[in-house]
Amino acid sequence: MTSGCNKLDVYDWLSHMDMPTNYTPFNIVEVRFKGSRKDFFVNTGNLYLEMGEPVAVEPGTGSYDIGHVSLTGELVRLQLKKNKVAEDSVTKKIYRKATDADIKKWQEAKDLEWETMHRARKFALDLGLSMKISDVDYQGDKSKATFYYTAEGRVDFRELIKRMAEAFRIRIEMRQIGMRQEASRLGGIGSCGRELCCSTWLTDFKTVSTSAARYQNLSLNTLKLAGQCGKLKCCLNYELDSYMDALKDIPNNIERIETQKGTAWLQKTDIFKKIMWFSYPREENWIPLTTERVRELVKQNKEGVKPEDIGEAPTVEKEVEAPATLDYENVVGQDSLTRLDDKNRKQRPRGKRRGGSKGQPKAEAAQQRPNTPAKGKGRTANKSEESPAADATSRTRAPRKKRSRGNKPKQGGTDGEKKND
Repeated sequence: MTSGCNKLDVYDWLSHMDMPTNYTPFNIVEVRFKGSRKDFFVNTGNLYLEMGEPVAVEPGTGSYDIGHVSLTGELVRLQLKKNKVAEDSVTKKIYRKATDADIKKWQEAKDLEWETMHRARKFALDLGLSMKISDVDYQGDKSKATFYYTAEGRVDFRELIKRMAEAFRIRIEMRQIGMRQEASRLGGIGSCGRELCCSTWLTDFKTVSTSAARYQNLSLNTLKLAGQCGKLKCCLNYELDSYMDALKDIPNNIERIETQKGTAWLQKTDIFKKIMWFSYPREENWIPLTTERVRELVKQNKEGVKPEDIGEAPTVEKEVEAPATLDYENVVGQDSLTRLDDKNRKQRPRGKRRGGSKGQPKAEAAQQRPNTPAKGKGRTANKSEESPAADATSRTRAPRKKRSRGNKPKQGGTDGEKKND
């Protein structure tokens, strides 16, 4: 059970209306329990109850249970009609408003659920049962516990019930649920970043098929289409009706169009814009065509006529004018967002660099000084290619003066080159 703000709440849209003077309130109340479980009870004592108020009610068996009022008044009559429950079939009663002692005992029972669930899982694992106990729901008076489990088939849990009854000293009820009901009870965050629909407001679980993904042009990737329950996401059905209405205007069973240039294959379809993209083999450009143009080309192919080219469809999208750029003044006095990048570029590593001035790469320095011989293997080749005058200049070069560490190297060539120049 998650702590969502809209956890299966019902909006009472009749609360602000004044009832007639001789009106008698509807005596059936809807009460919500842990998870998505709701039930109807008769208010035999004509208690004044408000939504969210804890009450002690009559359970199926046992002394009493604690729940919260979720709906009162005439809206309960509509809920009975929606759930196809007859008014005469509601026989369970509301005993009283929950007292402090009832709330304290109910809270102690809820505190035992986590430990009880893990011990029950250990019993099932020791017996080798292929089942997963997902949740435990204690009754308000701590006399009964309902274990919810999921399993692929039928499970013989008679020995398990004996062990749990001896360990917990309570009456035990085992109830099998599906994967979607398990996700609803446990709750969580979906891939959309919001709380799961089944744990907040969704109560009816409709079947979801892969055809819903095909109609919406979604990739049939089970990792993306499956929810936390392992089944297809319920939200695939939310927009399915809109896609089905839009697909009525899209031509069916069209994969290619024969032209004199070649065969154009269908690559993509935009259902709501009614545009279909085609492309020729060994060409990367996709040509958008309207549905009317596609129908014309298909009709020509059926008549045995091959058009010269499918051509490009007229632009359907309206060009949106770019908003005028406004010059904003920096009233706060903040610096540019790229100020750190500029500083990092100006920083130079410590130490001397060979081959050029400070902050200048070796390759650029070698290009600026073609007369300077390169290091390593290329030195002999450079000497042979140089002219005799350049060779004589290099031989009569004056010795380099020693300079202190604080002096910066001069830009350009060496001292000997400047004297010869």
